[in-house]
Amino acid sequence: MGPLKLIPVVDEGLGNSTYLLDLGEGRALVMDPERDLRQVRAEASRRGLSIAYAVETHLHADFISGVAELAEIDGATVLAPEVGHRGFVHTGLTDGQSVDMGRFTLQALHTPGHSPEHLSYLLLEDGDLAGIFTGGSLMVGTAGRTDLVSPDMTVPLARAQYRSLQRLMDFPDTTPVWPTHGAGSFCSAGGSGDRVTTIGAERATNPLLQVDGEDAFVDALLGTLGTFPEYFLRLGEINKRGPAVLHEQPRLAPLSAAAVAALIADGAQVIDARQPADYGAGHVPGSLSIPFRPVFATWLGWLATPDRPVVLVRSPEQDPTDIATAAAKVGFDTLAGELEGGYPAWTQAHTGTEEVALLEPGQMIERLQAGETVLDIRQSGEYAAGHVPGAVNIELGYLADNIAAVPAGPVIVMCGHGERAMGGASILAGSGRTGIAVFNGGPADWAAATGNNVETGTDPAAAK
Repeated sequence: MGPLKLIPVVDEGLGNSTYLLDLGEGRALVMDPERDLRQVRAEASRRGLSIAYAVETHLHADFISGVAELAEIDGATVLAPEVGHRGFVHTGLTDGQSVDMGRFTLQALHTPGHSPEHLSYLLLEDGDLAGIFTGGSLMVGTAGRTDLVSPDMTVPLARAQYRSLQRLMDFPDTTPVWPTHGAGSFCSAGGSGDRVTTIGAERATNPLLQVDGEDAFVDALLGTLGTFPEYFLRLGEINKRGPAVLHEQPRLAPLSAAAVAALIADGAQVIDARQPADYGAGHVPGSLSIPFRPVFATWLGWLATPDRPVVLVRSPEQDPTDIATAAAKVGFDTLAGELEGGYPAWTQAHTGTEEVALLEPGQMIERLQAGETVLDIRQSGEYAAGHVPGAVNIELGYLADNIAAVPAGPVIVMCGHGERAMGGASILAGSGRTGIAVFNGGPADWAAATGNNVETGTDPAAAK
């Protein structure tokens, strides 16, 4: 028996790990695959493996699942919880059921909490426990959040999560733990940057396993929950019904400036994927700034409207297939296309453009001395950890619904680096606000430039 050939494929943007397991005899198992299967397939191909099994721990809310495509295109057998029945062919498993895969056996372990149907999977190799795929149950330094189903289920699921984690603690300390959700995932209730762990490490260090009893666990878990993207509330149903199989990589069709203008007149939304400095220097009026980076899919899903056509504006060096594939991960399957020639093509056809000033620390200091307002659009936990004194906190995901809560007059929008801040500035501009600027940095940059300390604590008037 050689070493276990388990290859994690990490999506840093969504904060998730998909696992590719070499089962031997040229076959592979894929655990919790996302819709973007390029890297998983590349890893399998490199090892001469065909994907025989596509397995899910639960109905995912943060991404469109790839199991339906692996079934239809690759011929994989889908294994998933029997509860929460999917609308496509799969093998439903319940607690204690096993699937013989030759040298390996996969055994279902019901661990509700993150979702009611959640299964973890024991991986047995030649009859011995090799590790546990814990999905959204036990994670590194935390556990899966329990507020994604409905408000009335949050506490009951938190109690179920407590019992599930206690059940997992029955396994030996040396047992490897392979979670799906990790650092950067909105499905996680806090946690560390590590992706894998062991039962013993979690027993010793996981804060949620150090509390005394179920009630204390519930309080501790719920106390770590921040906000989450609203698209989480619709992707679960898509995954349950069965997402459309794309068959090929999504593409961005070229659109002339005239065609884009016509689409805008008919209600299309323009997403500008260029970097903040490029957007600030000039952009299509009314466009929404979401810079293309690892977290692009999350912010597109949170800020864009799924039932309106989407037109992309990108820089020449940005890969249109990567952008379209990222959009498809959160359910934007069919994009109207991209502005052919990029932003320069727009300026050749239209005189109406917009700009947003990007401020360096010295410029920001001058504006603050003139009495301008700072709008910090980071998550409330980030804001509480340190912010510019007097800054107003409205999280980016809720800004569009709370424009009225932004103080009147010129506004300096800021986050940690500038990417989210430019998104906030674009939302304000789209609402008709003027006098908007973006700070090219974060609270630490402001503190270094001024020699002052940041403030800590939440904004009692923060809108959500």
